[in-house]
Amino acid sequence: MVDPRFFDALETRSPDERAADMAAALPQQVARAQGLPGYGGTLGDIDADQITDAAALTALPVLRKSALGAAQAKAAPFGGFTTKAAHEFSHVFQSPGPIYEPSSNDPDWWRMGRFLHAVGIGKGDIVHNCFGYHLTPAGMIFESGARAVGAAVLPAGTGQTDLQVQAARDIGTTAYAGTPDYLKVILDRADQMGVSLGINKAAVGGGALFPSLRQEYAERGVVCLQSYATADLGNIAYESPAMEGLIIDENVIVEIVTPGTGTPVGPGEVGEVVVTTLNRDYPLLRFATGDLSAYLEGPSPCGRTNARIKGWMGRADQTTKIKGMFVRPEQVASLVATHPEILKARVIATRSAEQDAMTVQIEADGGNADAYGETIANVLKLKGRVELVAPGSLPKDGLVIEDQRVYD
Repeated sequence: MVDPRFFDALETRSPDERAADMAAALPQQVARAQGLPGYGGTLGDIDADQITDAAALTALPVLRKSALGAAQAKAAPFGGFTTKAAHEFSHVFQSPGPIYEPSSNDPDWWRMGRFLHAVGIGKGDIVHNCFGYHLTPAGMIFESGARAVGAAVLPAGTGQTDLQVQAARDIGTTAYAGTPDYLKVILDRADQMGVSLGINKAAVGGGALFPSLRQEYAERGVVCLQSYATADLGNIAYESPAMEGLIIDENVIVEIVTPGTGTPVGPGEVGEVVVTTLNRDYPLLRFATGDLSAYLEGPSPCGRTNARIKGWMGRADQTTKIKGMFVRPEQVASLVATHPEILKARVIATRSAEQDAMTVQIEADGGNADAYGETIANVLKLKGRVELVAPGSLPKDGLVIEDQRVYD
């Protein structure tokens, strides 16, 4: 019998159990992807049976959202990345780009029930769902999670705050789903109208949950936890009542890699979040989110045993214009790959005498600064000062391009 504190038994698996389950499921997912035209043969030489864990995934290329969009432009709507035709899904959504995402009425297809359960939402609750239902999938993502835990839903969206307050009072909504700050808009308006609401739980996402805002909700009797999800992947990680980092969902594999590459960072280092999902309908392998995070050591005190990440720590797309030229993380990665002795590199943009200046800090076991300078000019298309630094001395913050220029 599953402990009622947890959504299912998957959350409390031992490391060996989780690894064994992954070793069985991951090769099947890779094999599904190999048969899809969207991957364009890039997985053809991969032996799917050998891809049994996150370490083995590094043999696969990283899939970026830009590539997904380009594929969709050629083969609408899903670019050949789904195992079913568009008409076989229950919904087709459009996100900015545009990027199209599928959805299914299969139970908890987006895997959001696990998060809502952690918030304490379940049977007897009515969720005031303020995520959008128009074109984009966020509203349906959270509604499917509410169904998974047996809660009812008010599909509120945003706007018409007076009517929202009235509906929350009349219907008796007990939980909120939406961006972190919009709940405050509703609660403040309710106070102004002299209306008492019964919302005491909040499942938020799509924006930063600042500690001061969480504290304000707590003072109003509302427990507020956050999730990390995307329209492409569904739930990636979620907060538990322990409020110590975000616990990785049980049906995804999360890697933290050096931005612009598929190379895993060291323990505790900040890097780009790359996700592989076990969704049979939409098998995205090593999908780059563009977000920065880092692993946390050890399991959560709440009893859930999967790995944790620190949460959203910025964007990995550090593309920066210097002297009128764009410098991209992929170029920095190419610079490192050109010289085997280079361990790490960091481009720093500054201003001097009202002009842009570029310094490239290089961690290397030996090497020649002049040779590096020539490669920099060829790869980055810019000349800059080379600064050789001791191995291990560059910050472990996920930045490969640092803009130190002051714009105000």
